[in-house]
Amino acid sequence: MKSLAMVLTAFNQELEPREIQIPTLQEGQILVKLTAAGVCGSDVHMWKGNDPRTRLPMILGHEGVGEIVELKGQRTTVEQEELKVGDAIFWNRGVSCGHCYFCAVAKTPAFCPQRWTYGITKACDQWPYLNGCYAEYIVLSPDTDIFKLPPDLDPGVIVPASCSGATAAHCFDYIKPRIGDTVLIQGPGPVGIFAAYFAALQGAGEIIMIGGTASRLEMAKKFGVTTVLDRKQTSPEERKEIIMGLTGGRGVDYAIEAVGAPSAVKEGLALVRTGGAYLSVGFGDPNGSVEVDCFQDIGRKNLAYQGIWVSDTRHTRVALQGVLKNPSLFTALVSHRLPLAEANLGLQLMDKKEALKVVLV
Repeated sequence: MKSLAMVLTAFNQELEPREIQIPTLQEGQILVKLTAAGVCGSDVHMWKGNDPRTRLPMILGHEGVGEIVELKGQRTTVEQEELKVGDAIFWNRGVSCGHCYFCAVAKTPAFCPQRWTYGITKACDQWPYLNGCYAEYIVLSPDTDIFKLPPDLDPGVIVPASCSGATAAHCFDYIKPRIGDTVLIQGPGPVGIFAAYFAALQGAGEIIMIGGTASRLEMAKKFGVTTVLDRKQTSPEERKEIIMGLTGGRGVDYAIEAVGAPSAVKEGLALVRTGGAYLSVGFGDPNGSVEVDCFQDIGRKNLAYQGIWVSDTRHTRVALQGVLKNPSLFTALVSHRLPLAEANLGLQLMDKKEALKVVLV
């Protein structure tokens, strides 16, 4: 039995359709027929060769939802539900060792030195070969953390929770918006929209979003954003004047950068109040540097500057629960649904920012 997969064999070249032999499962492994896979901005970085973790040939795709076809041995979900053939499932895209300092002592498995990620870390010439989600089937390892899904749920709606949602949820380990707090989000992509949604759930009074795509900014209002500022229609000076006007001249309590652009960091630091926090979640690949005035921007303001890197199973669970609260709302995030064979088109749409979220079905 073979699986069709779209394989990255050379950077900046089209993915190649290949048939890959499905291996005999070993104890604890699960064969999953993928029902939906997300095309993430990180996939675009890898396609272009900007992510140093990429090993060729690679089946891209770290966001997946599917149905169990075969299990080798007994497996349970993180909620201790027994899994069986036919179950619709969702999983944490990253797999950590569970025993190192970061996993066992610091309780931060996302930073495990041995952590690997479906569709990012393992090439498809590495056993069990079906290691990414741009394929008909994927083999899940025995140590993958799994969630069971309602059988009638649209799998495409769940896909963005795997990466964007989980990574946005990680931000809220470091900030706890209270009723009346003001949160600024830079970037109306999936991470920024999830961040707005979580900020609203936690009671933020004012949620401001800066972005350059009017349609995305308008849609973000459905997820809790109260004020939108189009960076193509306003200058940095105008945006600062508006934000200071909304905050009594103090600046925002928290800001979340979900853009991955040094210019956004420079602007955002100046918009946070004294004693506030700035979180940088947008840099998924090396993308330049920014000059910071350590006295004015950080020290004098007693500012907390926090980097956010990927996520762990707890964050994945938070994101999944967030989507399950209102699945119909999250249909708005999926702008394009394409068949697997059109994965190249999906990458192009995401690269040109002509899509908010592409899902391969």
